[in-house]
Amino acid sequence: MFQLKWLWENLKGYRPVYAVALTMSIINMSFFLVGPIITEKIISIFITSPDALSNIENQRDLLITLCVAMILFVFVRTCLQFVAKTLYEIVSQGVLQKVRNELFRRIQNQDMHFYDTHTRGDLVTRLTGDLELIRHSLAWIIMMVVESLALFIYTIIYFFIVDWLMTLCILSLAPILCIVSRMFSKRVRQRYVVLREKLSKLNTKAQENIAANRVVKAFAREEYEMEDFDKFNKDYCEHNQKAAMVWLTFQPYIETLAQGLWVVQMLAGGIFVINGRITLSEYTVFSGLLWTISNTMRNIGMLINDMQRFFASVTKIIEVYYTKPDIVNEHNCDERPKIKGDIRFENVSLKFGETTVLRDINLDIKDGETVVIMGATGSGKTTLMNLIARFYDTTKGNVFVGGKNVKDYELDILRSNIGMTTQEVLLFSDTVDGNIAYGDSDLPFEEVKQYAHLASAHFIEKMPEQYDTIIGERGVGLSGGQKQRIALARAMAIKPAILILDDTTSAVDMETEIEIQENLTNLGYSCTKLIIAQRTSSARHADRIVILEDGKIKECGTHDELMALKGYYHEIYTLQNGLEEEAV
Repeated sequence: MFQLKWLWENLKGYRPVYAVALTMSIINMSFFLVGPIITEKIISIFITSPDALSNIENQRDLLITLCVAMILFVFVRTCLQFVAKTLYEIVSQGVLQKVRNELFRRIQNQDMHFYDTHTRGDLVTRLTGDLELIRHSLAWIIMMVVESLALFIYTIIYFFIVDWLMTLCILSLAPILCIVSRMFSKRVRQRYVVLREKLSKLNTKAQENIAANRVVKAFAREEYEMEDFDKFNKDYCEHNQKAAMVWLTFQPYIETLAQGLWVVQMLAGGIFVINGRITLSEYTVFSGLLWTISNTMRNIGMLINDMQRFFASVTKIIEVYYTKPDIVNEHNCDERPKIKGDIRFENVSLKFGETTVLRDINLDIKDGETVVIMGATGSGKTTLMNLIARFYDTTKGNVFVGGKNVKDYELDILRSNIGMTTQEVLLFSDTVDGNIAYGDSDLPFEEVKQYAHLASAHFIEKMPEQYDTIIGERGVGLSGGQKQRIALARAMAIKPAILILDDTTSAVDMETEIEIQENLTNLGYSCTKLIIAQRTSSARHADRIVILEDGKIKECGTHDELMALKGYYHEIYTLQNGLEEEAV
């Protein structure tokens, strides 16, 4: 099984400890035979023997020794079991931590296409519930398999030593058990694969609803969302019940076979005692150890059930674990040198599946220029900017930054030279200071304040704890404009060669927007500014304005040049500023 091979690979560093734990379990199981064997000795010498009374009188020390030995073996067995389970727990928790870190690292290193095709709820499920089953398998499932198998083998070997025919009678039910277990295994596996998908959808629904709580409340859709969540919840519960019913259907068969062993033992054993094939003390040994076989048979169904859960979850983990990004970030650069901010798009086209997003883009942007990108929703503005940071690779053509193809850069070097604000502002559950200094944790506090002022985030100093104020998840507690200004300060604080602002001032008032535009011209360092905007007020003083339409460049020039064209920009400017300003 590839899943078990993968698990073995991830046991590196813990294999010796795990091997010791398994060895202790195997040794510990042998001690379960000691009690019945000692009991058989006591019965044969001191109870059923013709000289039983004489033996009790003359071999009293032997009787005491056997009784003390029985107690000591129980004590040693208990100590071994405690140590073994402690080792299992140490290994399982260690491997869980190791795999979770590695899985998170691999998720972090995926490209944007991966995040476009995987929901956040599904990824969280893989990092939590699915990984917990790895711990469970190491600490319990594999331990139970080894212990049950060892105890079964020990018992069967001893039974064969006592009487081979009696042993074969007891094992007569084993083929039936194998057939039933095989049927159960085949039926339950697919159930757990489907169940895993249902759990992922349930978690995704919950995660999306919690993230969108403001929207839900704004539209008073709590009842609708609860009903919708209930549908996902019921669907998951129904599939959980179906998976459980498979186990419940087969469990009576397994229990019947386990109980059938006692019937075989009584019938065959009774006949053999009457015929003198085995002694009463030997019959007692068979009776005393038969539970080890019947208990193993009972465990088979439960272990198969848990193993199928394990395989379903590990398969999902492995899918992410071995997913290779198309755009690889090697993280192998010790230094991150500054690069020039000139950008060139050369015959660039981009398709997502069958949809063409950008078509034959040719554009040269000089180092230090301020270029505003405008266009209708869906025209490809954000996608064009994403190509600069190489979030996606072009389908056709090339993008050059600093005279070098972006595909030839180590991604850490390229992206450390690009400061970005996105349409959907995301702030971390951290202090204001921590959010602004996110790109450079060693940023001095004075510089944090400096870039906050450049982003016109003066409101920070009116907060009770100012820069030490904890921001809620995703910036809860701040207005849209306040979040945009903190995000802008964060982007400027890394002193990038290229600053990409995606509709950064859409939620701020005109006065603040003008202040921000003035501050952008006085950053204290040289950088190329690319501004995606809907307001012409952001574009009027730019070096160039680029208008996109259906993924193509429709217009390109200065404010005056585009006004003279009387095209899209002229129309938008007129609508936003009034007809009287057209003549100005």
